Amino acid sequence: MGMTNSEQTSVLITGANKGLGYEAARRLGELGWTVFLGSRDEGRGQAAADKLAADGANVVLVPLDVTSDESVAAAVRLVREHTDRLDVLINNAGAPGHAVAPADATVEEIHPVYDANVYGPIRVTHAFLPLLQAADHPRVVMVSSAGGSFAVVTDPDQPVSKMHELAYSSSKAALNMITVRYAQALPGIKFNAVTPGEVANRTFAATDMNNHTGQLTVTEGTDSIIKLATMDPDGPTGTFIDRLGLIAW
Repeated sequence: MGMTNSEQTSVLITGANKGLGYEAARRLGELGWTVFLGSRDEGRGQAAADKLAADGANVVLVPLDVTSDESVAAAVRLVREHTDRLDVLINNAGAPGHAVAPADATVEEIHPVYDANVYGPIRVTHAFLPLLQAADHPRVVMVSSAGGSFAVVTDPDQPVSKMHELAYSSSKAALNMITVRYAQALPGIKFNAVTPGEVANRTFAATDMNNHTGQLTVTEGTDSIIKLATMDPDGPTGTFIDRLGLIAW
């Protein structure tokens, strides 16, 4: 009863002009949701929004740079012009870094990755909390990575164990902890983390970040995101999943 009907269900997706964010926007738009399409680049965002709207989606472009307090505040104001609540927030925007070897990695390399992958989701989540708390059954999906899992990174059979870098994997490990801490402190909102790959099969989804070398399609890559975005009020919180199910932290 408390669930809003699909026409009114709203979602904000950061970094939604391409890749997993765009595919999640397309799929949720097809369900009749109102999609707030967050994009740092306004031109690319507008092109993406126009494409979705042409296919019948109810989409609103939200210029949004997750590394900027001013941009995030403006995004909240824009979303508030359209709705007094936000059902789902998908923190998808991220930065891969440059896969710099740990011996050569400096704070200069790490900082922008943390700004996008750690501070960005905190910035956006904090700003949109009042709108989320106004919803009947709010959900927050953090798009993480199996590269942020200690269990995966310390498994010698996993390819990521041999990918030597500091920035991306440690930023996603931080994001995972942030997800759990929000989930514990805010039981009224479901907070869950996803990886777009399949941990058991050591595969990942094809996106710009890996030059489309992933074995899974971008649609398969969004399966876990869509599952958490559309889950029932009795769904889990504080979990980490891929499209096959729960994965280890």
